[in-house]
Amino acid sequence: MARGAPLVWVHAVSLGETRAAAVLLRALRETLPGMRLLLTHTTATGRTDGECLLQSGDVHTWLPWDSPGAVNRFLIHFQPTVGVLMETEVWPQLVAACRREGVPLLLVNARLNERSLSKALCLPSLSRPAYAGLNLVCAQTESDARRLRQLGAPAKGAWGNLKFDATPDPAQLAQAVSWRSAAGAGWFPVVMLASSRDGEELLFLKEIKALALSAQNVVAPNFDNSLLTKVRWLLVPRHPQRFDEVVQLVRDQGFACGRRSAWSDAGPLDVPGGDTPSIWVGDSVGEMALYYALSDVALLGGSYAPLGGQNLIEAAACACPLVLGPHTHNFAQAADQALAGGAAVRVDGMAAGLLAAVKWLQTPAARANAAAAATAFATAHTGAAKQMAGAVARVISVPPGR
Repeated sequence: MARGAPLVWVHAVSLGETRAAAVLLRALRETLPGMRLLLTHTTATGRTDGECLLQSGDVHTWLPWDSPGAVNRFLIHFQPTVGVLMETEVWPQLVAACRREGVPLLLVNARLNERSLSKALCLPSLSRPAYAGLNLVCAQTESDARRLRQLGAPAKGAWGNLKFDATPDPAQLAQAVSWRSAAGAGWFPVVMLASSRDGEELLFLKEIKALALSAQNVVAPNFDNSLLTKVRWLLVPRHPQRFDEVVQLVRDQGFACGRRSAWSDAGPLDVPGGDTPSIWVGDSVGEMALYYALSDVALLGGSYAPLGGQNLIEAAACACPLVLGPHTHNFAQAADQALAGGAAVRVDGMAAGLLAAVKWLQTPAARANAAAAATAFATAHTGAAKQMAGAVARVISVPPGR
């Protein structure tokens, strides 16, 4: 590693931010050859995922709690050249300490919804100095930038979303294609609840049971109940610490349960359930591309409970049509774009979500159009990583105090 190479500190609090940071880091290493990385996290899932982003000379550690002593010791010990906070992680003591120590601080891929803005405005003595103390804010959308400016943040314009620059793992996509091809006509339609959160799995299971037991669907008269015997339902919990809990929930609801961890190289292991539908649980980390590529349709986790939704761009990049619940404020603009482009539909709850998914299974041409729209949507908004990496490089090139 070159002497005097910049130490770029990137803080990615958890799993989603770490995956966005991975996209930025590829661009940073191209823009700043020889840079060293100081990568920090707050959660175990983020730290585990971050291991694969390290190169020789990089440092990997936890970010301390936002107390003056801990933050000061952190900065004095590591002496980063620049700090890059991912998405939402603005902490008052951290920002103040970086100002004192002359460490320029950027907030990139920044987002702020109305609810978070309202909360921050209730504590102006903490929020305003923290946001105003940042050197630069690269907001995802103009709406995010406007809300951030209300808190005093230096946010000008929209920079885009790093998640559009992420590329699905090609090996996982190829694995899914291989399994599907090997099964031939014996393959079955797959509907996934992707990155599900606590409470959504139970809703999902109850609605599957309701569909399976319904002799005639009065909501959708043309609904083909025979299709339900062919569908494989895939549950992929957002948090790995809940895998066992979700498996037990599936069994408690009377379903046969198969786990990704039990699949062989030949593909998904089907679990006979008699007259009851079988449920697969995706109990692995880092395989969302595989799950999306195996699925014909996905329901977006976090959008069926008031949690703001998970990353819908990842599904679109794998050409998987989406059924969105009512709560997508974490990805508001992306959700609107996906809906407008035909890559997704929105429903008002889980029951309607399952009906919409099965309707797509019944109309292959419409599903194929939605898959093509998803790919087009995912590729139409790239370029944020290069812009944000350039911003970090420019901040480094400006002498302290300028």
